[in-house]
Amino acid sequence: MNRTHSRVRGSSCIASRSGSRRGLAVGAGAKPDEGSASSKGFSILEITNKLLPQGVLVQGVKLGWRSAWQLMVRELAPQSKTGAYVRPKYSFDGRIGDAAFPAASGRYHLYLGNACGWCHRVLLTLVLRGLAGHVSVSQLTDDAEKARRGGWVFDAQNPDPVFGAQDLWEVYDTASPGFRGRCTAPLLLDKQTRRIVCNESSDILRMLNRLQLPGATHVDLYPEALHGQIDELNDMIYEDINNGVYRSGFATTQAAYDDAQTGLYRALGEVEARLSKTRFLLGDKCTECDVRLYPTIARFDAVYATIFKCSRKRISDYPHLTIWLKDMYQIKVPGSSLQVSDTLDVDAARRSYSTNLFPLNPSGIIPSGPTAADLHLDDPVQRGSRELTDMFHQTLHTQALQTNVLIA
Repeated sequence: MNRTHSRVRGSSCIASRSGSRRGLAVGAGAKPDEGSASSKGFSILEITNKLLPQGVLVQGVKLGWRSAWQLMVRELAPQSKTGAYVRPKYSFDGRIGDAAFPAASGRYHLYLGNACGWCHRVLLTLVLRGLAGHVSVSQLTDDAEKARRGGWVFDAQNPDPVFGAQDLWEVYDTASPGFRGRCTAPLLLDKQTRRIVCNESSDILRMLNRLQLPGATHVDLYPEALHGQIDELNDMIYEDINNGVYRSGFATTQAAYDDAQTGLYRALGEVEARLSKTRFLLGDKCTECDVRLYPTIARFDAVYATIFKCSRKRISDYPHLTIWLKDMYQIKVPGSSLQVSDTLDVDAARRSYSTNLFPLNPSGIIPSGPTAADLHLDDPVQRGSRELTDMFHQTLHTQALQTNVLIA
C-alpha cells in the first residue's frame, strides 16, 4: 500500500515539475502549446484579490445570478409567494357535442407538442379510441427563440394546415383576436368555424373518450361505475406526480422543492404498490388513470430525473412500474395508423427540455441518456391478454356521445 501510495504521489510530483518546466520555457520566450492551453476567463478573482475579499465577490455574483434566475423561472413558470410552481388556468372550455361544436368526422384539429406530457395524454386517448382518422393533428416544434409568444412553432415539415400560421400564438390570435393569455398546447380547434374549442387537456381527454364516430373503438377510459375511484386517484396522480415533477423542477426555494419531492415519491410508492397487485391502477383493465400517469412515467428517467432534479429514485428502481410502462407502450390498436409506441419520441423530448428550458439548464448541454434504446420498452412482458376487449372497459353505442354525428 505504501509503495502504491508513493507511486501516486510521485506521479503527482512529476506532473508538477513537468508543469514548472513548461512554465520556465514559456517565460524564456517559447510559445505555449495552444492545443493544451485552458481558458481562465477574465481571471477576476486574481485581479480583485487585493481590493475585494473573494467571499464578498462570490456572494455578490451568486446573488445577482440567483436573482436573474428567479426572474427567468417566474416568466417561464408562475410562482407562489413561497417559490412553488403554480400551474395556470386555461381560457377555453367548449365541448364537442354542444350545439356550437357538433360531433363530426374531419371537423376538429389538435395542436400537440412531443415534449409536453399534457399533449401526450390527449394523443394517447386519440389513439386508444381509434380516432386518428377523424381528428387531424399538428405536431408543433418548441423553439422559444422563433416563437413570438410562448414556445411552440411550426416547421417546414409540419406547417399549420388551418391558418398557415408561423407559431401557436398566431393560431390563438387568429382564432380569438386580441387573446392575451398563455399560448399553450394542447389546443383543440374547430376547422369549420375556425374557433378554439378547448385548451385544457383533461377536458379534451374526456371529450375524445365520449366521442363515437364510425370505425372508432369502443374503449371506455372513464366507465360510469368507476367515476368516483378514477376521480380520486386522478387527483393524486395530477398533484403529486404529473405536476409534482414540474413543481420540483420549477421550485425557486428549497422548501418548495422538498415539499414537491416528498409528495412525488410518496405517490410513486403508492402506484408501485397498486401495480404489484393488479395489471393496471384500478384492476385488470386500463382506465383514464393509467393514461394520465403514462406520460410522466415515460419521460421520468430520460428527462425529469436530470432537468427537474427528480433523482432520488428512477422508474427503473420500481419493478412493477417498469413492467407496467412496457405493458402500456406495447398496446396495439387494430387498424390504427398510430400506436401507443408512436406517441412519444423520448430522445427528442430530452433534447427539447435540455435546450429550451434555459433557466434550468443554461449550458444547453444535453444528457447522453437514458435513450429510448436504454429503456428497453420493447422487451416482452407477460401481463395478460393483448386484446383491447380484455384490456379495456367497453362502451355501448348508446352510451357514447353520438348527438348530431356528421361527416364533415
